Amino acid sequence: MRKIFLGLFTGIILLACNNAEVKSTSATNDSTAKTPTDLPYTAQYSSNWSDNVSDADLKMVLNTYKDWTDANMPGLENALADTVTLDMSSGVHIVKPKAEIIKLWKSYRDSLSSVNIKMDAWHKMYATDKKDGYIVTWYDETDSFKDGRVDSASYHDINQVKDGKIIWYSQYKRPKK
Repeated sequence: MRKIFLGLFTGIILLACNNAEVKSTSATNDSTAKTPTDLPYTAQYSSNWSDNVSDADLKMVLNTYKDWTDANMPGLENALADTVTLDMSSGVHIVKPKAEIIKLWKSYRDSLSSVNIKMDAWHKMYATDKKDGYIVTWYDETDSFKDGRVDSASYHDINQVKDGKIIWYSQYKRPKK
């Protein structure tokens, strides 16, 4: 164990003493970063991304998950644009006014006695060439129905935001076993 610790300590010291400039290969906020030209595919939508989405938009989106958990439909309604596009994990594609979306969601939420969400991660994404902002989330949700059934799944959602409102919501679901 001492040899491992001594080796790690020595490696850290050597890295700390290195005065050479270190270039990062991680994602950058610099929209001028170039995409390699020899990739086997070309992105149809965008390959120019930053995390330049406001913290207010992030908070608004995360609050919608809390509103769903708490059955706060007015809070959800306030977060939606006048017209919203939904792509649900069931394959349903809807473009409707927010009042109709809330009516659908309220009907489903009323069938639940409780909702528990464990948010695993989120990421702010901004398509610099398209000028579109997204909040992407990964979470586990357990729904307890009033009839006693329980549904538990892992979700990946994409929330497109514009002017502080959600204009598109896309959901992907992997049921728990």
